[in-house]
Amino acid sequence: MTISDVTYDLFTVFNALRLAFYLSQIYRIARDPGGAGAISCSTWILWTAANSSTAIYSFTNLGDITTAWTSGLNALCCAIVITLTAFKQRQYPMWPGLMPQRYPNAFNYPSARQRRRAS
Repeated sequence: MTISDVTYDLFTVFNALRLAFYLSQIYRIARDPGGAGAISCSTWILWTAANSSTAIYSFTNLGDITTAWTSGLNALCCAIVITLTAFKQRQYPMWPGLMPQRYPNAFNYPSARQRRRAS
């Protein structure tokens, strides 16, 4: 087994794992009831651009179909994450009056500050 074979196998394994983790992220965003506020769209846009440019470069300059398809699938998954996040954030806008409490009270018991304000 040559170093070329080892690097190709590593590329295949890690990109398969990456696709699996993209799918888990997509599933989490789809099930998020709070609008997917923790997702940074700018980061995912950067990853989409990086994967897309790798796919285009691999296909046009290197003629490497495997890398082009893999990077294209990664870019597609990133685009799905961005689209789902945008949809969720539109569906659940964060209005100032609807912001969750900074430290939610698990027992629905008023805090000392809330009791002082009520008095």
